[in-house]
Amino acid sequence: MTLFAPRGGHASGSHASGVSSAGAPPLPPRRVPRPRPTYAPLSPTQVLVRGVLVSVSVLVLVFLINLLVVSHVTHFAAQQQLRDTYRAQLSAGTAPVSEGDFDDHLLDDGAPVAILSIPQLGIDEVVSEGTTSGVLMQGPGHRRDTVLPGQAGVSVIMGRTAAFGGPFGRLQTLQPGETFTVRTGQGEQGFQVLGVRYAGDPTPPAPVRGESRLILMSARGAPYLPTGVAYVDARSTGTVQAAGTRQTTSMTLPLQAKPLATDMTTVWALVFALQFLVVAELLAVWAYRRVGWRKTWIVFAPVLLLASVFVSDQLVRLLPNLL
Repeated sequence: MTLFAPRGGHASGSHASGVSSAGAPPLPPRRVPRPRPTYAPLSPTQVLVRGVLVSVSVLVLVFLINLLVVSHVTHFAAQQQLRDTYRAQLSAGTAPVSEGDFDDHLLDDGAPVAILSIPQLGIDEVVSEGTTSGVLMQGPGHRRDTVLPGQAGVSVIMGRTAAFGGPFGRLQTLQPGETFTVRTGQGEQGFQVLGVRYAGDPTPPAPVRGESRLILMSARGAPYLPTGVAYVDARSTGTVQAAGTRQTTSMTLPLQAKPLATDMTTVWALVFALQFLVVAELLAVWAYRRVGWRKTWIVFAPVLLLASVFVSDQLVRLLPNLL
């Protein structure tokens, strides 16, 4: 009878196998993947509603970017172009001194007529003819029914306080006695501030015959939330120039050219822009149902963004002109 198993036999192999199994690291427990939730496909109505909400959100965002950022860039570019044009006219002696140009043609809205310089406020702006919302996007505007600054009579210049550069944002900080200049085709004219007033405040005495007055207008209230109109009265300190011919009177001045007025003359453009946006949205919904959201996003995202830019641009024109 054999009492011990021989060395190197089966028992020894079993022992080695047992050591190898004991020394091996334990296998991690297998994770059972969770089933992915399944969603029912959206109905055409749900797709349309979601698309409309996305479009409205994008439109609001584009509108705010246009008003708070792009408008200032637009103002800067417009001022550079106006300055080049007006300097060329001053050099050639063809700068307008009335409501007509050098060839006696009625000036277009937006034509440069003066350069307003108020160094203490950092204002050095080209003034355009007209005071509608579209004109004041370029910078300050001269009211058509008044004479040019420096001419006998009362001249009015209006400017925005917040959007499109906000050139008149600090206009109400001017103090009586401070001076500034305005350059026109008749030369540079100095003005002295008489004071700042608001609606209901007494107005300065009417100018005497042969005197030149200037009224600067801006909106009062928080930025982008105008509550009224602020007026800065000033009088000329130099030689008064002869007044040019004026075809527009206070009776014929368009409503959209008055303080805090909105320009409704381009509503037709807003209607077309909205139609473009709606058609693009409907086509995007149709494409989503046909080819899926990836291809729809690639094709229609730029189109919907462009339509939103068109709409926001027209909406900005409907805001008060002194905003």
